[in-house]
Amino acid sequence: MAESSPSLLSGIQSPDDVKGLPFEKLPALAREVRETLIQTTSLNGGHLGPNLGVVELSIMLHRTFSTPRDQFVFDVSHQGYVHKLLTGRQGEAFAKIRQSEGLSGFLNREESDHDSWGAGHAGTALAAAVGMAAARDRKNTGEHVVALVGDAAFTCGITLEGLNNVTAATKRLVVILNDNEWSIDKNVGAISKYLNELITNPVYNRMHQDMESFLKKIPGGDSLIRMGSRTKQSAKNIIAPSSIFEKFGLRYLGPIDGHDFEELEKYLNFCKESTEPVVLHVITKKGKGYDAALGSPEKFHGTSPFEIKTGQSRKSGKAGPPAYQDVMGKALVRFARNDRQVVGITAAMPSGTGLSYLRDTLPDQYYDVGIAEEHAVLFAGGLAARGMKPVCAIYSTFLQRAFDPIIHDICLQNLNVLFCLDRAGLSPNDGATHHGLFDLSYLRSIPNAMVLAPKDEDELVDMMWTALNHNGPVFIRYPRGAGLGVQIKETPEILPHGKAEILLRGKDFSIWTLGAMIPTALELADHFKKELGLSVGVVNARSVKPLDEKLLSRQAGEFPLLVTLEDNVRAGGFGSAVGEALLDRGHPTRLLRLGWPDRFVEHGNSVEQLRAENGLDNPSLLRKILENLPEGLTPKRHSTPSATVKS
Repeated sequence: MAESSPSLLSGIQSPDDVKGLPFEKLPALAREVRETLIQTTSLNGGHLGPNLGVVELSIMLHRTFSTPRDQFVFDVSHQGYVHKLLTGRQGEAFAKIRQSEGLSGFLNREESDHDSWGAGHAGTALAAAVGMAAARDRKNTGEHVVALVGDAAFTCGITLEGLNNVTAATKRLVVILNDNEWSIDKNVGAISKYLNELITNPVYNRMHQDMESFLKKIPGGDSLIRMGSRTKQSAKNIIAPSSIFEKFGLRYLGPIDGHDFEELEKYLNFCKESTEPVVLHVITKKGKGYDAALGSPEKFHGTSPFEIKTGQSRKSGKAGPPAYQDVMGKALVRFARNDRQVVGITAAMPSGTGLSYLRDTLPDQYYDVGIAEEHAVLFAGGLAARGMKPVCAIYSTFLQRAFDPIIHDICLQNLNVLFCLDRAGLSPNDGATHHGLFDLSYLRSIPNAMVLAPKDEDELVDMMWTALNHNGPVFIRYPRGAGLGVQIKETPEILPHGKAEILLRGKDFSIWTLGAMIPTALELADHFKKELGLSVGVVNARSVKPLDEKLLSRQAGEFPLLVTLEDNVRAGGFGSAVGEALLDRGHPTRLLRLGWPDRFVEHGNSVEQLRAENGLDNPSLLRKILENLPEGLTPKRHSTPSATVKS
């Protein structure tokens, strides 16, 4: 029996090993990389489609350039798995990618010297690369800077701002335009249409090919191609107009096949030798090499664990409660169907936010503005200024990008915009770039803003209905994943303005909480009662802004201790709001604020694990409360927290 040939990928411990492979071995290496990507993401989930699309491109980048001296700047960096495999990060660390003790699902400067820039949001690569190139020029160090930017990133204002500044800041930069026509959903807008015209324009492409053939036949033609002669550019412009990139002063090359090793080798070497900023337009296929990913590019952009043969999710058994995003999306359809003034807005995330329900049911009341959160917020403001009722659905972590328009354009003008913030709290496998742990802090300081968090699905729908009947901006934050399985009323209620809800009445102290932490607070109260003999109240604050200061003042007079519990950083969050209110009124009540610490939380297997690592699991919370009980308030019975409190 013949021995199987040794794995090519296992022999790649650094980019030098990629350079040392015979050219004819590269297709086999690409196949092994794809097999590894599919196998690993089938177990862990992750960004499969984008990585399958850049296998050949990543291999050829490492054959052409030399990291870590040369700097690769990946936009979003969710397509950096191949780069990790080629830079010594194979084995168990890669097998656990996006899991505890495994690699990050994005590039991370602390993880490897080959990661020159960490990212997780779109649109940052070009501007960062321009800064790196300018630093290189000032230091006269000579390395190459390569920005790998997806076509969808060109809908980001930051990318266009960076593009505008390239030639003013540096004389040498390589920009790879990775064009696969998708961000998460199908790309939209004028820029997407323009790039498609560059790809499909037969005059432009024929001219491009004929010009190279012509130059190769004349004396010195090879030199003109290699050195990027302006003569070629001028001649080309006689036949076809220059690209938008050339208007910004960058040399445009392409489009070329991003899966053709020979094409990539030729053009990347040309870019490497170029003495002017250059854009190489590369056409790739998102999901290449795996039929399930090719057939469902949206699903496999970022997938949960799946069966390789079928592409179906590994989750089995009876379906659980619907996700909050689906509850929001279906409620929005109900409200929009009865009121044509209600419209939905997403920034390239229709499925992730739940707005796909509106898109599929009432498409004329749906807008996808591309990866452009600032524009989404301002666009919503413009609609609201003319009497519409816009619902702007953006993940908590992405809404951070639109902080100025929220203040300057929405809240300052007190416009009627409803913001639905999915993924508030943790997005465990994605890590620090995607955790929504800051929205309570960055929103509650803004005048005119109402900031809410529902305890369950039904209260989410009530809050949406309340917001659509409120005069002014409203922000509703809710966690990623399934709700609690609570039945939704047929007719929603308008909630009283700034009024909290007492869930449990207590005699010894009270826990004030909201949103995803309410089940934890109820479990703690139950433990205190059954195991320690203390009567603990639980208040669903509902609203961080405005606070129910009347109830807060009353309870501050009744209890020697108030505890706040939130799924947000402690700094400036819900507990801070409660503390400020108590201080302003001179209440001497002891306050214990429990929330996420003042540090960036990394990725992990689950919400439960990350809470345990950061002191927010039930035993840790119980211990902190016991350590802060005032004199005279002691447990009537003894208990071991770690043994008796469900974590």
